[in-house]
Amino acid sequence: MSEATQRQEAGKRLLTTLYGALRALKIYPLENDTVQQSLTELHNVATAIGRMDDGLELRVVGEFFFLNETRLRLDLSNFATFGTFAQALQDHGVGTIEVFPGVERAEWAPFLSLLLRKPSGENAFDGFVRRLAGTPVQHIEVGEVQEKPGDLEDEEQLAQAKRTYAQSVKVAKDVLGDVRLGKAVNVRKVKRAVQGIVDQVLSNEPSIMTMTTLRDFDEYTFTHCVNVCIFSVVIGQRLGLDRLSLYELGLGALLHDIGKMRTGEDIINKEGALTDEEWRILKDHPVEGLLLLFSMGGFADMPYRQMLIAYEHHMKIDLTGYPTNRRPRKPGLFSRIVAVADGFDAATSVRSYQHRPWGSDEVLREMRDNPKRGFDQLLVKALITATGVFPIGTLVILDTMELAVVAATNPDPALIHLPKVRVISDSRGVPLAEPKTADLTAADPATGQPLRTILKTTDPQKYGIRVSDYLI
Repeated sequence: MSEATQRQEAGKRLLTTLYGALRALKIYPLENDTVQQSLTELHNVATAIGRMDDGLELRVVGEFFFLNETRLRLDLSNFATFGTFAQALQDHGVGTIEVFPGVERAEWAPFLSLLLRKPSGENAFDGFVRRLAGTPVQHIEVGEVQEKPGDLEDEEQLAQAKRTYAQSVKVAKDVLGDVRLGKAVNVRKVKRAVQGIVDQVLSNEPSIMTMTTLRDFDEYTFTHCVNVCIFSVVIGQRLGLDRLSLYELGLGALLHDIGKMRTGEDIINKEGALTDEEWRILKDHPVEGLLLLFSMGGFADMPYRQMLIAYEHHMKIDLTGYPTNRRPRKPGLFSRIVAVADGFDAATSVRSYQHRPWGSDEVLREMRDNPKRGFDQLLVKALITATGVFPIGTLVILDTMELAVVAATNPDPALIHLPKVRVISDSRGVPLAEPKTADLTAADPATGQPLRTILKTTDPQKYGIRVSDYLI
């Protein structure tokens, strides 16, 4: 494990133990075993980091954490937790926590207890420092919140997109879970989630597109629904749909696989090929989805468009998909859009029966060039204009033999094959302590030749790389 990776892991452990101790102190008295155990764990983690780095400084800027100047990259699963801790610091005007050698375990309880207190009417930071000076804490100091540097503007946009994404995944999880249990669905929450995604696409499409790299195998069902919603709205925007139409499309996309909640989890999560009977059952989920939406309360009007999306998204444009039809028909535009979004995200994700997904560029090429896949070619091209030839999150090998992750598409349609990348290793394969951004349109002034070009794409799993760590 590289030094940078070790620091990332250590930082996440520190934040986890800080939050755990803070929460335990909030719920239980100091003498409680849970509190004592959490304080011991926090002290051990902080001491180990102090020894490793000859000191410990945890700095928070907005919702971003820096451990000894290394930006910590947080997972979707712990984003909300660490955001809560960041808010506790900001309430007191605290921007930096510095832990000095010699810190004792007994110093943590009074320090965290002060964070749990509500700020007084005076200057929040001055009040916190004054109260801290009256405790036995000798080796923990705090610094005031500083203004955000200009280079964090893009990071703030990513943070907003991440909040929207995390909330949408939670809503998808709650709604699909309620459907599986036969409980009433809170349609209002679903509508708010879709409206949030539409707003993000319209205000900052690149940021919300970046979130689709946060594919979590354990949460695949829910992240898939949200990703399909994002990709569908992006395609719809490329087609010039208005906000209301984008919302209707997004709502159907988020609920397109709701019929799978009537399919056994043993079939949904089965590794390997399905039997003929299992495949027959799985192919019923579009019909089940239509029926579920037909009977679902909470809609002002019957959700006809969403019902059609659930029913038609696997039909293919030549009707060779499923369900089969006795009469000639043409799947609706929204259904064809969701089919493209669904096919792209499914093929590029790790699933129970697909441990090595296709590369994003390969998937787009297959969807575009193979008519047997049954996708609307115009809509595939619309997706490509949004993702570029090399979608965000693609791991590439450059002609310099460096490894890089595609970080942003080129907005110029003539240059969609030349994205911006984050270079993550040198020509010998040694990981960089801090990734560096490179624009592949940049050329050598002397020769006019590109400074870097993409040789080929490669599989992140082959290198043990999680691409989202370099993007979010």
